[in-house]
Amino acid sequence: MSQSGEASISRTLAVSTSLRLIFDLFKLRIGLAIGLAALTGAMVTPGPLPEAWRIAALTLAVTLTSAAAGAFNQYVERDLDARMSRTRGRVFVTGQFAAGPEWLVAMAAMAAIGIALAQIAANAMSAIYTFLGAFTYAVIYTLWLKRRTRWNIVIGGLAGSFAVLAGAAAVSPTHLIPMPLIFALLIFLWTPPHFWSLAIAYRDDYAAARVPMLPVVIGSAHASRAVLLGALLLVAVSFVPAAFGLGWPYLAGAFWGGAYFVYRSALLVHTPNRRTAMATFHASLFQLALLLVSAIVDTVLRG
Repeated sequence: MSQSGEASISRTLAVSTSLRLIFDLFKLRIGLAIGLAALTGAMVTPGPLPEAWRIAALTLAVTLTSAAAGAFNQYVERDLDARMSRTRGRVFVTGQFAAGPEWLVAMAAMAAIGIALAQIAANAMSAIYTFLGAFTYAVIYTLWLKRRTRWNIVIGGLAGSFAVLAGAAAVSPTHLIPMPLIFALLIFLWTPPHFWSLAIAYRDDYAAARVPMLPVVIGSAHASRAVLLGALLLVAVSFVPAAFGLGWPYLAGAFWGGAYFVYRSALLVHTPNRRTAMATFHASLFQLALLLVSAIVDTVLRG
């Protein structure tokens, strides 16, 4: 191979590595899910939808602010991340990105751009909910609760709920309507069993970092029962939107995603180890994605 060909491959690999680092730093897997929650909030809210570009811009705005909060979480928790096998490869721990005040400025600017974009694309209420979602994750969860209480992720689950309300406010800025409120509740109920599954898988990590996640405080066996109880409650509530107008496309997604999540949670209770915990964690992701996409598809099909 020629030197120019090798140089081209090296540049491609370098770009790919940089993109992966940025993707991980800003926790874009979570950010994209939060953006999908905002889109769902807009779609399920009765009333005329704003123009497509406004909905797309609002979804981007919520994703940006979530990404800024995710990066702030890694910046603040780099001492914890260094003590955990799952996170010790993160960029602020390894030094691939040097943790300095310029990063805080960049994260604040990114959040501000997202909030301003929500105002431009929708309205002040959407911007307020977008701000509250980022504030809940970055300040209430990361700074105030995570190192102090087992209830950290329960209260922190409100971050995703505000994303749904941001989307709903784009359609109905002055009234809280039952349908998006139910989906905000679903995100709130989904968050604890989702994260507790991960915490069971990495219980020793959290214990070493002295983070009082539920499995560290009460043990994996008891925490797995909390996961199953949370999954059952989540699935029960997931059928409520049918009473407010969603039909069979949504119900099919709610049933199959919920059944799989409950099944995996029951296996976790039977065998609370890392393998079953990670399977439950991934089942929760599948359940949420199917629930939100089914709600969007149902709404589109109904016109």
